[in-house]
Amino acid sequence: MTENKTFTMIKPDAVENGHIGAILEKITAAGFKIVALKYTQLSLRDAKEFYAVHKERPFFEELVTFMTRGPIVAAILEKENAVEDFRVLIGATNPAEAAEGTIRKLFATSIGENAVHGSDSDENAAIEGAFHFSGREVYA
Repeated sequence: MTENKTFTMIKPDAVENGHIGAILEKITAAGFKIVALKYTQLSLRDAKEFYAVHKERPFFEELVTFMTRGPIVAAILEKENAVEDFRVLIGATNPAEAAEGTIRKLFATSIGENAVHGSDSDENAAIEGAFHFSGREVYA
């Protein structure tokens, strides 16, 4: 992936609450092109691997349990300045602190159940996208 792509997941809480369509609509309305999309569920092994960067943190087990409790929607998005623009679109991790109109302000219920994941750098976007999608699943 290049600096014009980012990775996102619609998390189990937002999937359970029926927000997939509304979140995808916000993403495309903000000018992002979806170049890969998958409805899937993380295994325990995959969740631990994906979130390994947090393994020493006190919330790690809770995060893994949350992310494996139900399906997610994984996507690679394309747009100029994708990572930064997507971070603005999703809002602060804590929905109470998120700006009005952001995805987390609209659809998240707590810091832990915050509706969506968004890559925090171009490098992580590439790593995270490759974790979820093979090259033949990306249509850029």
